[in-house]
Amino acid sequence: MSFGNGKAVSSDGDSAGPLTWLATFGVTTLLLVTLKHALWLVVPFLLAIVLYYVLFPAVRYLSRAGMSHESAAATVSGLFSVAAVLVMFPFSAWVVANSASGEAALWNYVESGKGLIARLLGELEMQFGFLAQWDLQNEFPRKASELGQRFVQEHVTGALIGAVAWVPSLLLAPFLAFFLLRDGRRFVNLLIRAVPNAFFERTLHLVDRVDTMARSYFQGLLYLTLIDTACLGIGLAVLGIPGALGLALLAAVLGWIPIVGSIIGCIIVVLVTVADGTSGPGTVYAAVALFLLVRLLDDFVFMPLTIGRSLQMHPLVSVLLLFIGGAVAGVLGLIIVLPLAGVVMVIVDCVARIVLDRRLMARYAYARRLRSLSANADLKA
Repeated sequence: MSFGNGKAVSSDGDSAGPLTWLATFGVTTLLLVTLKHALWLVVPFLLAIVLYYVLFPAVRYLSRAGMSHESAAATVSGLFSVAAVLVMFPFSAWVVANSASGEAALWNYVESGKGLIARLLGELEMQFGFLAQWDLQNEFPRKASELGQRFVQEHVTGALIGAVAWVPSLLLAPFLAFFLLRDGRRFVNLLIRAVPNAFFERTLHLVDRVDTMARSYFQGLLYLTLIDTACLGIGLAVLGIPGALGLALLAAVLGWIPIVGSIIGCIIVVLVTVADGTSGPGTVYAAVALFLLVRLLDDFVFMPLTIGRSLQMHPLVSVLLLFIGGAVAGVLGLIIVLPLAGVVMVIVDCVARIVLDRRLMARYAYARRLRSLSANADLKA
């Protein structure tokens, strides 16, 4: 059975394409609804999977060097935990020490953004006279202030409290990653042992495809983040924008959120550029052009070489899945819907292969009859 034209066809000619795709969309949507109510576990588990694929090459290297698998997993996880603690303590101290100045800088960025939009509206009113009757240049700052105060009252306080509540659950990520590194093979072996012998080869194929797809996706995502950070960092440094590397890294990580993340990253860079005061309008336009250029490179060059090889989906299917993920589970849905749908598609594909393979199902039925006859042989009179 293949998906070459978006239609799955079994080896004996039975079409399963529409049903396979409908099952993929339906199961993915149900999983998103379920995961939305267990975010405290989903997010740490996703981070643990990312850590697993990042640290697994080091575990494999130590295992091949002669160390036992359990010792290699413990060594790599321990070194990573120590490094994370060494980084987090100074970073936390720096955040606390600069919290007051950071708050002032944040409001400075916001006011600079409001000023930039007001100037743009003023230029539009000068170019198009009919806009002047609405007095957008003067109305916008007042409306923006009202919306900002309402947003802070309704969302920011709750978000900060929620972030504090999430800290304990995020600490599960390295804990889960350690057990994935140490006992991942045992979990897979337990799963395979529970599979009937008739489906053994197909199950091995399924596990291998899921592991290959997930590893390619998450490693490709990390490679894409490094490439975007390098491209944006060099471009922003050439434009003379302060903190170019940090802004580039932040924008690249925000890029994990399809479409919305890139827009937020671009807005942050524009606000920093405007608030700097030493850059003219040309620098702002150049920064926006830089983001558009990197976005085009991502879509046509970088993504096909990194993430695109792991998720072989038609662009229309990807767009529909993004809409479903955003509508069902919000920002988290946008992030996880594509890899989740990829895993579901692989599983549904393999299940369809088994169900539509008449010879395989006949072998399974015959094996059941043999087991039944063997179990009842000594009961006959």
